[in-house]
Amino acid sequence: MTTTSSGRRPPSMSDVARHAGVALGTVSNVLNAPEKVSERTRRRVHQAVEDLGFVRNQVARTLAAGSADLFGFVIVDIGNSFFVDIARGAEQSAVENQYKLLLANSDVDLVRQNLYLDLFNESRVNGILLAPLDAPLDAVARVRDRGCPVVLVNWPGEPGESCGVTVDEEYGGYLATQHLLQQGRRRILFAGGPLSLTAVRERYEGTKRAIAESNVDAHLELIETTRLTVPAGLDVGRELVSRPVGERPDGIFAAADALAAGCAQALIYAGVSVAKEVAIIGYDDNHFTADHVVPISTVGQPGHEMGKIALEMLIDEVKNPDHLHRTVVLQPNLLARASTMSEFR
Repeated sequence: MTTTSSGRRPPSMSDVARHAGVALGTVSNVLNAPEKVSERTRRRVHQAVEDLGFVRNQVARTLAAGSADLFGFVIVDIGNSFFVDIARGAEQSAVENQYKLLLANSDVDLVRQNLYLDLFNESRVNGILLAPLDAPLDAVARVRDRGCPVVLVNWPGEPGESCGVTVDEEYGGYLATQHLLQQGRRRILFAGGPLSLTAVRERYEGTKRAIAESNVDAHLELIETTRLTVPAGLDVGRELVSRPVGERPDGIFAAADALAAGCAQALIYAGVSVAKEVAIIGYDDNHFTADHVVPISTVGQPGHEMGKIALEMLIDEVKNPDHLHRTVVLQPNLLARASTMSEFR
């Protein structure tokens, strides 16, 4: 039995009924269909609710009704502001359509991701948004087979099975590398990994395409990292400063902003001038990049728009019997800041 922090169980509807001197069904009507109850009785029940501190069990109501005005959103990493932007866009769309959105953070853990998918499904939410790990989606198929729609965000939908909203990652890598080349950089380093991650691999493909199409004598180096984090970026930066100056890249495209920030930090600590000696660009337009000691150039993704579109697709799947599954691919944009623009320094 659930208890409060003081060891007492929380008050139930039966307790409210006894306190108000009415039948249990009368309490249910006051809470769910007040028009069926006289004003005087409603006041007695509401006073009993206030006296006892009664709180309705929303999950129980949902299970009893078999439906709800709720959607669930399982987010892969709430520490990444890109995914926070997605969540805000989804929340805005939910509010505009008179739904509520419950948020869960899988924290880059497949087991937690699948547990939250099952939890939302068991709670009978109307549908689920999922910003997934780059991993098999067996749990998504299981949830969908049980009748709960799932829309993927930052991941393509499965043809004929689900919808998705994503960004053209290859083009994002192309934009970042093209920018470095336009700044006169010719020794380009792509840092990121593992390359088994779809987004990282596609960004690297965009880098290779930009160099191939540039018609300049540019050299591309790859340092594959195990993670896209600040510590991984620090390791990259320290390895670069250990080299003779002439063997260092003059332009770095880091596959994530955290990686770019760590790399920039290591270079600055070693006395290397970011932008003048080595230009650095990241990816995702995390909020901290604009406030870094050297504001970091980045490739932005329309997270807010992604969230809105994904939630609208989920609503349509719930309401529209003729719903057609599709994947929406949005375009990234370049945000040039001081870390690649030597005239800013």
